[in-house]
Amino acid sequence: MATLSHEAFRRCVARFGGCDEYFTEMINASSLLNMGPWEKFYLMSGPEPEKIVWQVTGNKADAMAEAAAFLAEREGRGIDLNMGCSAPQIANTGAGISWMTKPIAETRAMVQGVKSAIANAAKDGMTEKRLSVKLRLGAEDFTDQGFFSFCDMLVDEGVELLTLHPRTKKEKYRQKPRYQYVEALAQKYSGRIPVYLNGAVCDKTTYDGAMQVSPHASGVMIARAAAQKPWLFAEIRGRKEKIDCEQAALHFIDDLEACQPPEFYKTRLQRFFAYYCDNFSFGHWFKTQMLNATSPDQSRERVREYFAKCPEDRMR
Repeated sequence: MATLSHEAFRRCVARFGGCDEYFTEMINASSLLNMGPWEKFYLMSGPEPEKIVWQVTGNKADAMAEAAAFLAEREGRGIDLNMGCSAPQIANTGAGISWMTKPIAETRAMVQGVKSAIANAAKDGMTEKRLSVKLRLGAEDFTDQGFFSFCDMLVDEGVELLTLHPRTKKEKYRQKPRYQYVEALAQKYSGRIPVYLNGAVCDKTTYDGAMQVSPHASGVMIARAAAQKPWLFAEIRGRKEKIDCEQAALHFIDDLEACQPPEFYKTRLQRFFAYYCDNFSFGHWFKTQMLNATSPDQSRERVREYFAKCPEDRMR
């Protein structure tokens, strides 16, 4: 969800009733500590700061611990270590899923450092933030024994929540997630820590299917599908109400201008509308128009133009 799960997107989701927790886009530990000109935008926590989970990535254990300590002093629910991202630009640097393939002693030491940093940050009377990990099954040659031993290490070192995307490093989205591993983890740690399911949940039907295989999962993490349908959480909860898709798009553009620097406008607009336009009858044409827009104002014009031409798509 890099370049997507920022405050403007969270506001969009919140307009339809929100969700239980908002995981931020990946925050690079070293970049955060250097506090460059853009980091303040990654630290925005609205519209519901108490539900924020700060997601940290990086390849250096000391930097991740220091970043966790910094974030633990901010409002929010917890700190999440990303060990699941398999994008080459992340994994090839030693971050993301690389923490699952490094010597386990190295990863254990990193987790210990982060856990200690979070605990120390809570000594001044603050509530200690929850430590969670997002992970995959591992590399292509993973074994059940190796995977579950890795998870045992995380829990033994104080990780309080696991979110599993049950695919390997190289498995793409066209391959069905192995939800049975979520169920196995949930049963294994029942009564100790919650386990969340992630992957391929895009509507009420796929949600029900995933939960049928993994009934002991404590929660479901939804990513790209929520960009296509920001009302998806309400849909899963069974709420039925009219949705004005034009207004939702225009509100997003307004919020983006309020929450992001001008240098980010184009890429963040492209990222959102690449998914959102898939809802509509002429989605490919609409998407092309939005991806080629050069400013928020031009994006607004093209949204209004589309729904003027296709009024039947406006209300859901």
